[in-house]
Amino acid sequence: MYHKFFFLFVLIFHYASLYGTQNTNKLNFIIVFVDDMGYGDLGVYGNPTISTPNLDKMAFEGQKWTQFYSAASVCTPSRAALLTGRYPVRSGMASSISPVLFPNSLNGLPSSESTIAEKLKEINYKTAIVGKWHLGHLKDYLPNNHGFDYYYGIPYSNDMDKINNNNYWSEYERKKLDSKSYNVPLIENFDIIERPVDQTTITSRYVDKTIQLINDYKEDNFFILLSHNLPHIPLYASEKFLGKSKRGLYGDVIEEIDFGMGLILEELKNLKLDKNTIVLFTSDNGPWLVYKNHSGSSGLLRNGKGTTWDGGVRVPAIFWGSNIKPGIINGIGSTLDIFSTFLSLTEVNYEENLVLDGYDLSKTLFEGKESVRNEMFFYKGDELFAVRLGDYKLHLKTTDWYKQPVEHNPPLLFNLNIDPSEQFNISNQNKEKVKEILKLIEDHNSKMIKGEDQLKNRN
Repeated sequence: MYHKFFFLFVLIFHYASLYGTQNTNKLNFIIVFVDDMGYGDLGVYGNPTISTPNLDKMAFEGQKWTQFYSAASVCTPSRAALLTGRYPVRSGMASSISPVLFPNSLNGLPSSESTIAEKLKEINYKTAIVGKWHLGHLKDYLPNNHGFDYYYGIPYSNDMDKINNNNYWSEYERKKLDSKSYNVPLIENFDIIERPVDQTTITSRYVDKTIQLINDYKEDNFFILLSHNLPHIPLYASEKFLGKSKRGLYGDVIEEIDFGMGLILEELKNLKLDKNTIVLFTSDNGPWLVYKNHSGSSGLLRNGKGTTWDGGVRVPAIFWGSNIKPGIINGIGSTLDIFSTFLSLTEVNYEENLVLDGYDLSKTLFEGKESVRNEMFFYKGDELFAVRLGDYKLHLKTTDWYKQPVEHNPPLLFNLNIDPSEQFNISNQNKEKVKEILKLIEDHNSKMIKGEDQLKNRN
């Protein structure tokens, strides 16, 4: 009888450790959120000249998602969606008047919104954000007032607060790169500790700070958001990486981010935290194509940042660690799903009346099952432009960066499995599918309650 109980105990312990994600005493989360990286910028996503061995290995050891979407095609709304699990129009963090928050903006993420950090703090997680915030630079809206114990980073995009009228490209005619033309502050918690921040060293400093926090929090549960402000322009890399990539300065930036990713994963392994930690690497939106060789690549996808074509919203996404089932996932996923997934794994309760737009992806992550997400709504500002349902994507309106939208009647329809570049409109041959998606839109709109625009008010 003793041997039977002992065997049962060993079996339970084995499965508890294998699926330790259900154990709130052991599970940690790290999100690495890069800025304006395109779907085609990593070796594992097909880039022929940018070397990303650490991210490639991360994808091999974990899960590479091929149809993963940001909830918006520009910075502020995409970040709001990641942290809240809600389409940003619900919180007022998407606007057709002002696309993002600026240094003279008066508002930020409303205090009424629940963030991943706030919910995890309820079960005593240590929480930190390192890097770009862009959800409000005034004190009331900074990360420490949204559930983060610690903040080290810049409050908005690295191209803001420019203090001269130099042409963008003239900044790169100097003998040595510097970022002094951008009076962007580096903030620690509520205090400005450096201004302008030296962006030539910022990527390595962010990585060093993240590794320090992992060590500081290793005896606790933790959630760390590493939010790189690159490869958003202006581009800067440290001297160690300048000129190393065949892809020029943009490639140098990506390769430095990749190197830092390797250091973080190595530290997790050294501390024996790799089996108790989920790491997600993804981007806030697609590449800013108007900056030519200083922008990334959408790969085979159409267009880029600022649009609802897939090149603007489909992003690389790699999940690693904590017994993630290795593989390539071709189902649909989104940054909207991270809130629901992390909270489900830690069994955190949230308000019954809280409307979430995310799904729990845990069965896909740990069992390799098909993703439960089958639809995605794509907003430009606070207006619905496109919807994906299964293999099909329907466009009510389309636009390029900063161009007037074009309304389509009948809407455009593409089968993304056959035509991921969205080149061949098949709406006339699939009228029933068009009707089905239009009905989905009608149902969605009937239930959508938009929050008050938080981005429009500026000094």
